[in-house]
This record gives sequence, structure tokens and C-alpha cells, in this order.
Amino acid sequence: MKTHIHVLLVVMGLIWPAWGKVDLVTLPERASVQLTIYNSADMTLVKDSRDLTLREGINRLEFSWANTLIDPTSLEMLPKAFADKIEILGLEYPPRVGNSGVWTVRSRVSGKAPVEITYLTSGLSWRAFYMGILSADEKTMKLEGYILVANNSGEDYQNAHVRLIVGQVHILDQIAALAARPEPYGRPGLVPPAPGSRLEPDKDLAKLREQAKPAMARAAIAEPKEIVKEGLSEYFLYTIEGTETIPHGWSKRLPSFNADGVPVVNLYKYEEERWGQAVVRMLSFKNDKEHKLGQTPIPGGMLRVYRVADRESHLSYEGQSSFKYIPIDEDVELNLGPVQTVLVKPTVMDFQTDRFMYDQNGNISGWDEIRQFKVEVNNTRDAPCRVEITRNIATPHWSLELKDNAQVAYEKVDLDTARFIVSLNPRSRIEFFYTLTTKHGTRAE
Repeated sequence: MKTHIHVLLVVMGLIWPAWGKVDLVTLPERASVQLTIYNSADMTLVKDSRDLTLREGINRLEFSWANTLIDPTSLEMLPKAFADKIEILGLEYPPRVGNSGVWTVRSRVSGKAPVEITYLTSGLSWRAFYMGILSADEKTMKLEGYILVANNSGEDYQNAHVRLIVGQVHILDQIAALAARPEPYGRPGLVPPAPGSRLEPDKDLAKLREQAKPAMARAAIAEPKEIVKEGLSEYFLYTIEGTETIPHGWSKRLPSFNADGVPVVNLYKYEEERWGQAVVRMLSFKNDKEHKLGQTPIPGGMLRVYRVADRESHLSYEGQSSFKYIPIDEDVELNLGPVQTVLVKPTVMDFQTDRFMYDQNGNISGWDEIRQFKVEVNNTRDAPCRVEITRNIATPHWSLELKDNAQVAYEKVDLDTARFIVSLNPRSRIEFFYTLTTKHGTRAE
């Protein structure tokens, strides 16, 4: 799609001539453009650099944004050279002319002058996704990061410097809604002169500006536009190296980083109350230097994990997980989903009651329940694995006795939780036994 933004320069001695009698000069294409794209709001800051050709005196610059999602109230222009000799007097929106604004520029130099035009637009978005490749022993991972930038703004951006904002931002006005408003966009410019009048630029421009101040003040009160930032410490500016051409209607994948040999912990978890009879796979690492990371926060996204399956480096798919923004020095544990290759089967082998207590009427007031469990753990994979088995107990009054097994470690996690860690070799299975005693009634006292 061809670009919809065009910039025209009008050089004259009058401020408001009849539009049909002025010469319009088409300006050169952008010298460069920078896009700062937010992912928590539909908002992009555009910095558009162009080389204007100015004459001494009053110059008029028209900027048109038809068929785009630019917020016209955000338009600003700043000289990048000759700042003491070029003055941006104001931006006006011609009546009955949609999607167009005109800057009045007073210059005390002739020739080329670089300026930077900035504005907010919507329709540009980005998201992060990642590919992790585990080593054959699953102790390290190669982590590749990518950014997918989509452009539905109505404007083509060629050779753009792309920067991404990681973090939350809240805006009072949606940029797309601001772009869709009819002129005069709630930000009136100078009051035009009566037909047939002639103005002296130095004297009458100041007078017209004074006339416009009350209306501009009312507009500022009626339609506030403010960006409120939260958690500034959680913000990060993510810069994509080099430049990219992103036409309207296109999506483009850009590499963001590559880290090799990241130490990881693979852990298979079983907890019946959370996941039923399934075993889920967890992958954990830390965003720090020790784990070959930690230079920048990691934007939230989707991670797909593969493993080197043989000597020919063929890959097997291991699972995927989405995650939120990971600050520097933060631990992350990713749930790669249920697996069929590791199985856990607990079975009650025996149940009995014992140690009865009686009240003064001879009724049972307290007792112990004693359950004997067998737990089978089967690893059908061609790689070793560690399995964490969590058992939630219905009462805080309990004791547990684990039958000795070198492959099983046991810990009491909290008041009503027991946990077993099982280490298995490739294509192996074990079973272990434990006795759980729970106290009820006055026995619990």
C-alpha cells in the first residue's frame, strides 16, 4: 500500500491566502523514521525526520494523514538544526478540509533544514514468542527470542528504527478514537481573518494568537488527553537492531535475542487436587547472568520447547507455555502441560482404625486412621527425570512414615502437605510405600 501521509510546503508573504492561488511544493521523502510501539495499549509514538527546503520569511507546511489512524492532536514539529533561526509559530486545521493540518514556520535562513515530526498513531502492535531447544540431557537450553510486529495503521513505514515498550501503560483516550474524530479535533488553531483582509505577519499573528487563547484553554479542559504511567521501574525500552520496512497490512518477524547454554531444571509434577491423574511438566530457569541471561527483562509471550532427540540433532516437541513479563533476576517456572510419558499411580493398600478414645457415656470420641499407600512411578522416556509428588492431607493432625528407598526423598511442606521427590533413569519404573496416620476427634487434641 502506498503511503497516505504527504507533506506540502507553501512559501508566501501572507498568512491566510486563498488556497487556489498558492504554489505547493512536494517535499522529499522521510530521511528516517523511528517507531516506539507499546504492547499494553494500542499506541505508537512516531518520530518522522524530513529535510525541508525553507525560504526566509513565513513558510506554510501542510501535513495530511488520510486513511491512517494518526491522532491529529498529537502532531508536533521541532527543528533539528538552526533552532535559533527557525520558529514553529503554530499548527492550524483548515476549515472544511479533513485529515489535514498546516504549520506556520518563520525562518531566518534559506535552504535545507532538517525537522522532526512526531505524532501518536494506532494500528501497530507487537508480541513476543520464543523457541527453546533442550540439550539431550535436558540440563541446558538454547533460548531464541523473536518479536512479531503487525502494521494495520494505514501507513507504510520504510527503513524504520523499531523500539518496543515493555510494561503497562494506561491512557485516558484511545488513539484510534482520537484519530476518528471530525475536525477541528478539539484543538482549535488561530482564528482566520475576514475575507479580503491583509495581515502583517509580525504584528497580526501575535494578535490572532491572543484571540485564540480562550478557545484553546476551553478545549484543554473539555478534552484532556493524558498518559498515566504505572510502575515505572517495570518499564523497559526494547530496541530492535538495524532498520525494518513494515508496509501497511503486513506482519514481520524480527529476531530479538539468542542465548545458548541456559541452565534449566526439568521437573514433572503430580498433584491430584490440581491436575487430576495427569503428570504435568515444569521447566524453570532464572533471568540472570548465572543462567546466561539477565541483560534485559524478557517480554511476556509464548515459549515452544523442543529437545535434541538423537546424534543427528533431530528435534522432538516437548510442550509449550505462555508467560508474563520476566524482570531481571526473576525466577520463572513454566507449565509445559500434561504428559503421557511419565505416569504416577497412587493406590491405598490397607486401611484401619486404631487407638480409640471414649467419652463419659462410652461413645467413641477420638481415633486414628491408618492408611498404607503404594505409589508407582513409570518413566517411559529415553531421558532421566525427576518427579515431584504432592499429597494433600485433609487434617493438620498427621504423621507419615516412608519405607526406605534410595530413589525417593520426602519432606513435610506445611501443615497439611507432604511431598516426595523421585529420581528415575530412562525407561525405568519404581514403586515406593508409605504409611499415613491421621488423628481425629479428641485424638487430634
